[in-house]
Amino acid sequence: MPRGYLALVLHAHLPFVRHPEHARHLEERWFYEALIECYLPLLDAFDRLARDGVPFALTMSVTPPLAAMMKDDLLRRRFDEHLARVEALADREMKRLYGDERFAPIATFYRDHFARMRAVWDRHGGDVVAGLVSHWDAGRLELLTCSATHCYLPGMLPAREGIRPQLELGVRGFEKIVGRKPTGAWLAECAYHPGFDDELARAGIRFTIVDTHGLLDARPRPPFGVHAPVCSPGGVAFFARDVESSRQVWSRDEGYPGDAYYRDFYRDIGFDLPEKDLMGEVAGDGSRLMTGLKYFRITGKDVDKQPYQPGIALEKTWEHAGNFVHNRAQQVKHLAGSMAMPAPPVVVAPYDAELYGHWWFEGPAFLEACFRRLGETGGEVEAITLREYLERHPVCAQASPSASTWGAGGFGEVWVGPEAAWTWRHVHHATRYAAWLVRNHRHADGRRGQALDQVVRELLLLQSSDWPFILKTGTATRYAEARIRSHVHRLRHLGHLVEKGDIGGTDAAWLDDLCARDNFLAGLAGDELRRPFDA
Repeated sequence: MPRGYLALVLHAHLPFVRHPEHARHLEERWFYEALIECYLPLLDAFDRLARDGVPFALTMSVTPPLAAMMKDDLLRRRFDEHLARVEALADREMKRLYGDERFAPIATFYRDHFARMRAVWDRHGGDVVAGLVSHWDAGRLELLTCSATHCYLPGMLPAREGIRPQLELGVRGFEKIVGRKPTGAWLAECAYHPGFDDELARAGIRFTIVDTHGLLDARPRPPFGVHAPVCSPGGVAFFARDVESSRQVWSRDEGYPGDAYYRDFYRDIGFDLPEKDLMGEVAGDGSRLMTGLKYFRITGKDVDKQPYQPGIALEKTWEHAGNFVHNRAQQVKHLAGSMAMPAPPVVVAPYDAELYGHWWFEGPAFLEACFRRLGETGGEVEAITLREYLERHPVCAQASPSASTWGAGGFGEVWVGPEAAWTWRHVHHATRYAAWLVRNHRHADGRRGQALDQVVRELLLLQSSDWPFILKTGTATRYAEARIRSHVHRLRHLGHLVEKGDIGGTDAAWLDDLCARDNFLAGLAGDELRRPFDA
């Protein structure tokens, strides 16, 4: 038995963005960029570890919106076209920079990198979800679901009738899209409140994760802090984030991603080159976009940026992975020696998946190197999934975790603060109205049933935590505001159609168009969508 365990957790999520009415919708690029920069590189790393016989264990959430987009035929076709454009741009850059001693090697690197991502895409038939499931079936990954649309659940407490559908449809939707029933879930924004503990258990969720203070402030205080899970009154096992391992990656000042030799995220040729050299990779209004071709390394503060050197950056990932693994070995040695624990301590290290590849280009290589270097601990530290830990060590102390999030300050200001507070009135009213519609028209069929099912989908999309988060950060506020308004208006008109009963003509055409556009959880209908609203 190892002295301790390392449970790496990646949280993979994007809001459901699908606009068939626009050939190249700007916000759909969030998805395409995430595939190229994060999910394909991660899948490539997993494939390589499996091929080389290197044992690894990782817990990874894939939220229903992200899984739905990964499975959507339209978005997969559009991504294939997007990747082809990026490949063509990389080829053009090789020609433009031919003979340039500083930047020609980097252009060649990108040509080869995008060709490798194309190979991963083709190897898995354009089905990233299936690729992840293959590693799940082999016991290397444990995939988690989330609330149906990554809803900030504490914000739903004033309209509690919306919590159960988010959780139950998060489980059912994941099973329908992914093809496997999850036993664990990621709580959106790592946000927990004791007020919905029973709903987690009712949805069939066996385990989840809270932020550090969610366990440190639990009642009664857990005897082993954050290095062993606790069992809540509802029967759900709660793991908590380890501060030390998080700081080594997340910290702006101390974290590995800030190393001077890693790639600079913000310096992109989409902003540096004349528009004529970008092969149309600009927004419809002429504003500049990230292309993914970035030629500079972080370098440091108050100095001229230096060219990116991929080989040195790769060496740094090996060095940093060794440091990370060494520190975990020292950490579990200290924990095992200082506490009389009935089971080996577990260091839970959760991160946003897009940190690995999108924000930190070398992140997937770092993860791969961590698994390769774990063998250097002599078996003292073993990588493990959260589910496997519970299967090996099922006895937990009982405690009720405290209300908490992993947002700024540890609570909910990011999602319910002044920038987004106005949105919750609309969310709560829409939730109560949708619940009333379902209860009073439970057995509607035909066109009315179709409209009622779409009411549920529009409600779920409205409840996404992404919209208040965007309003807080100010990154795409007009889009977030438009999504909130559109889902509210659509839900209200759908409710009118359900109550009116006779749906034909332009209303029928509008309903068909809406169902084709907002086709989230299209595989669920009728009783599957409506049952969670039962009192």
